[in-house]
Amino acid sequence: MAELTSIKNIGPAFAAQMTAVGITTAEQLHALGADAAYAKMLEGGTKPHFIGYYVLHMALQGRPWNDCKGEEKKALRRQFDKIKAGSFDEGRSELERFLNQIGVVQARK
Repeated sequence: MAELTSIKNIGPAFAAQMTAVGITTAEQLHALGADAAYAKMLEGGTKPHFIGYYVLHMALQGRPWNDCKGEEKKALRRQFDKIKAGSFDEGRSELERFLNQIGVVQARK
C-alpha cells in the first residue's frame, strides 16, 4: 500500500487531514475519488477551500496542481459548492464533528 504523499501534490498536511477521516493509502484515495474523499474531509471538520478541492482533482489525474483553468475550473467550482453545501456545517463544534465522524451524532440536515 502506497502512502498518500506518494501522489504528486499531496503533502504531509493534506495527507494528515485525510488520515484523520480514515483515508490512509493512495489506493484508498484513488478508489474513493476526489469528490467522495473531499466530502469525507469536510464531514470530518476540514474547512472548505476551493484550491484544496481542485488540487485533489489534479493530483488524482497526475496533473500539476495549477493546471486547472477555464471551463474545467468553473465546473469544478460548481461541484465544490454542491459538496460544501451538503458536507460542511459551520455551526457544528469540533466535538460534534468528531462524534459524527465516529457515528455517535447524526449529520445535521
